[in-house]
Amino acid sequence: MDRFAQQVRARMPLAEAVLLLWRHVADPDYLEQIFATHRGRNYTDELSFPKMVQLTADCLLRYGGSGRRAFSAARQQGELPTTVDAVYGKLERMPVDVSMAFLAGCTERLGALYPRGARRTLPKSLGGFQVVILDGKTVKNVQRRFKVLRQRAGGVLGGKALVALSLNRGLALAMHAHPDGDANEVRFVGAVLPEVDRRLPGPRLNLVDRGFCDLTQLLRFRERGQRFLVRHHPKLSFQRDLTVLPVAGVDGAGRRYREEWGWVGVTSDRRRSYVRRITLERSRDEPVILLTDLLQGTRFPAADLLELYRLRWGIEQVFQQVTEVFGLQKLIGTSPRATIFQLAFCLLIYNLIQVAKGYLAAAQERPATTISTVKFFDDVVKHLTSWALFFTHSETVVYLAPFHSRTQVRRRLHQLLDRLWSELWLKSPPQKRRRKPPGPPARRSHVSLFRVLEAAKEGRCERPQRRSSNA
Repeated sequence: MDRFAQQVRARMPLAEAVLLLWRHVADPDYLEQIFATHRGRNYTDELSFPKMVQLTADCLLRYGGSGRRAFSAARQQGELPTTVDAVYGKLERMPVDVSMAFLAGCTERLGALYPRGARRTLPKSLGGFQVVILDGKTVKNVQRRFKVLRQRAGGVLGGKALVALSLNRGLALAMHAHPDGDANEVRFVGAVLPEVDRRLPGPRLNLVDRGFCDLTQLLRFRERGQRFLVRHHPKLSFQRDLTVLPVAGVDGAGRRYREEWGWVGVTSDRRRSYVRRITLERSRDEPVILLTDLLQGTRFPAADLLELYRLRWGIEQVFQQVTEVFGLQKLIGTSPRATIFQLAFCLLIYNLIQVAKGYLAAAQERPATTISTVKFFDDVVKHLTSWALFFTHSETVVYLAPFHSRTQVRRRLHQLLDRLWSELWLKSPPQKRRRKPPGPPARRSHVSLFRVLEAAKEGRCERPQRRSSNA
């Protein structure tokens, strides 16, 4: 039997690599520590937090996001000590602080395994920075299982989170979340920056869109000794420094740009900042106007900064993949807290796949960005499904037990992935984008579940009653 098991495992290296990574970063003792530190008034009885993590992983990776199938299968196999409804109840009461700590802590352990040879190459002038992209993500497509939602039109929003993404490694480092899907993510900047500081020391360049372009956020970046590159919002005034002549140039695509130096904010405002403004003219779109406190034009060329800002779109691609590929499109629970936990979970699965891709990319001496996450993850799911047919959870735990240190995990990952390669994992050539004619302005068609439930508690509408789950 041992020889047969060895032959079976040899045919599923992707499953072993992913399970090895997962076992290392989601160690039960470490998960218990996270829950004990951040649980607040919540407690565990028969259903522990590590067991909830295991059930959620099975739901997303083996059962296509169906919670009832995953929980019922676990109960049938004797791995679930409670009822299926108890799991849903536990999920809907999951503390937001636990979800945030779960993503940040596990990603920190995961990041320590990321191969150096797979890190993204930045322009030479910016090579000394850790680049972090900040952006908000709202969980949508919440099912209408509460009575107060039955007569409401439009979609239902779950929680919202401000996510910090490391551009150098492509990992979602941390998030700060709130149950209100209509909350403004800009107000979470002050909360998420300390988390990033603890997990990403050294010089940092914060890359953000125009929604974060205000004096308060720029001051927050400067107070932490970090730099910023932000798209200019018209609401923030700019006064040019007449003692410094503007500079013109051409970027890598042959488009003309103009550099100016001056102040943002009115003279009486103590938060006023001296910045460098870069304006890129585009023939068919509005100009791209960037503000930065990297004032030295010769040391930090404008063309490099424009190229870097173009990479900010990467976080939007991450959110799309987290939704469509890693299971956020079909929600397991319907409470705002449950949606936040699933968002954290899907981001962590995304991170895990990026690390596995990193080992492949380093072995093949190619950029990790040339490997398709979707195609690679499809094969990972096939291997995991096959693995589950031959080995139980207990057998998997026993097999992976010898690989407990970081060095042992790294060595085994190299053994599994260094010689494993398929041309089918390469990304398809980019398709020419077709421009759609502008349509009428979109009308608001979503409602925040958190606000509806809070209004019901205060008696401003009928009391919330939850229908039974049949997911």
